[in-house]
Amino acid sequence: MSGNVRVMKWLTAGYEAFLGIPLIGGAFIISFSWGPLVFAFFLHAIALFLSHKEGRSAYGNILGMVTSFVGVIPVVGMVMHIITAIVIAFEAAKR
Repeated sequence: MSGNVRVMKWLTAGYEAFLGIPLIGGAFIISFSWGPLVFAFFLHAIALFLSHKEGRSAYGNILGMVTSFVGVIPVVGMVMHIITAIVIAFEAAKR
């Protein structure tokens, strides 16, 4: 896995983990009028493109794109952000 793909995966995993923090992540999302979810969607799209280009697994980033839409539902979104962060972190750690 090239450095660019690995960095994007760690970046998206960290961002998803931040958004999944109870109260803090939700407050961040709501205070910016759900803009962070749109930003997350585009981060995942870039990571998906880079992963696909190198023939690497992109399931975590596809899950992240879905999570960006589901993230508007308070508790479900928080759980999805945490799950997505874990999946992407495992993908990033894999050699």
